Amino acid sequence: MSENANNTPVLELLELSIQFGGLHAVDGLNLRIKKGCLYGLIGPNGAGKTTVFNMITGVYKPTAGSVLLNGKNITGKSPVEINKAGIARTFQNIRLFKAMSVLDNVKAGLHNETKYTAIEGVLRLPRYFREEKRVNEKARELLKVFGLEDNINSIAANLPYGKQRKLEIARALATDPKLLLLDEPAAGMNPNETAELMETIRFVREQFNMTILLIEHDMKLVSGICEELTVLNFGQELAQGETAAVLKDPKVITAYLGE
Repeated sequence: MSENANNTPVLELLELSIQFGGLHAVDGLNLRIKKGCLYGLIGPNGAGKTTVFNMITGVYKPTAGSVLLNGKNITGKSPVEINKAGIARTFQNIRLFKAMSVLDNVKAGLHNETKYTAIEGVLRLPRYFREEKRVNEKARELLKVFGLEDNINSIAANLPYGKQRKLEIARALATDPKLLLLDEPAAGMNPNETAELMETIRFVREQFNMTILLIEHDMKLVSGICEELTVLNFGQELAQGETAAVLKDPKVITAYLGE
């Protein structure tokens, strides 16, 4: 995969730490993800993985350390600011607007692109209709890419689980991110759905030239698509490097995979 011209990583975590009371949930994490990489963050339950995602996306403010996106410090910014800067996220428990249509879910992700004012929207002025048409067309194009064009008018809650996950990823991509965070995307999936998800993630990386960081417990998925890994244990880096080498590390086998 090609890197940025100046070799700046898309995401860099520098001595990232957070403390809750006396508990160091994450302690001094360093991580670099180059452009176009499919990167995995794994570890036992309670290792601090989702806490790392929450610091990257502004849900938590780090106690110490920095989060850099393409070399720019975004530490402590709000989730909205961080999303506008170029980071999108999905969740372990799918968070769609369940009562809304598939199309409207993706249009919600395109809100950053809307170029009409509230007054123009209320008064239904010409720019409102032009923008609505453009956003509708873009949402439909995105749904077509994910094979969801036949479900455009379906209610999101009525989709099969695998399609709901695709819709959540499509909505995240609608925000035009530079970095996509996937939090346990295979959670609740059967083997066939997981295999299809692997292909979807590969497709997203190639089609959108996307850099992806994912948390996952399914080792078949991790070993099948991740090029590099960081393993967390008790909030600290246990191992880091190319996936095959990390998964063979005795420390990882002992702490995470079992003897």
